[in-house]
Amino acid sequence: MFRTADNARFWDRIARKYASDPISDMGGYERTLERVRHYLRPGDRVLEFGCGTGTTALKLAPSVESLLATDISSEMIAIAREKAHSEGIGNVTFEVAAPESADWPAESFDAVLGFNVLHLLEDSGQALGTIRHALKPGGLLLTKTPCLKDMNPVFRVVVPLMQMVGKAPHVDFLSAAEVEKLLERAGFEVIECAYHASSGRDARPFIVGRRL
Repeated sequence: MFRTADNARFWDRIARKYASDPISDMGGYERTLERVRHYLRPGDRVLEFGCGTGTTALKLAPSVESLLATDISSEMIAIAREKAHSEGIGNVTFEVAAPESADWPAESFDAVLGFNVLHLLEDSGQALGTIRHALKPGGLLLTKTPCLKDMNPVFRVVVPLMQMVGKAPHVDFLSAAEVEKLLERAGFEVIECAYHASSGRDARPFIVGRRL
């Protein structure tokens, strides 16, 4: 069974390669950023979990007052801090944290972001509870999640084999409908579900939930 420490070591190992890999669908990525900015306000305090090497946080930072970006990988966070320093962006703070166990202050954020990460959480129910606790009433959770259950069934065979040899972290096989149910069970009202891919079948829904 995977634990946070195991997953952190996996992401630490591949952090530099991950940072150098190009975004596979830049058009879809830009559409997602545009939609996120639609929901953000200049005075917002924002949290991101699973921020990786900080690319998205740094792109969204000019749209908000402050952004706390977190990841379980210390190597990912080190790279993100390097980027922030080189780009001269001062309203983003990068910290190592796991949403399942973080002690973020109650009702302290206007929005929480989580991109390409919900399926990687060790305990998504616990994590979403922590996130809801950190959001102000009416605050937004904005996500974009690869739903492996909606993708090629071969992933169900390949991923466990990769995990056995240390080539993949913990992964949950979710459908888009199951992601929406996860949010609803955690106390969110789903207010948007959209797809932003430039071409082909898109199994990465952009989902926005409002804290009830």
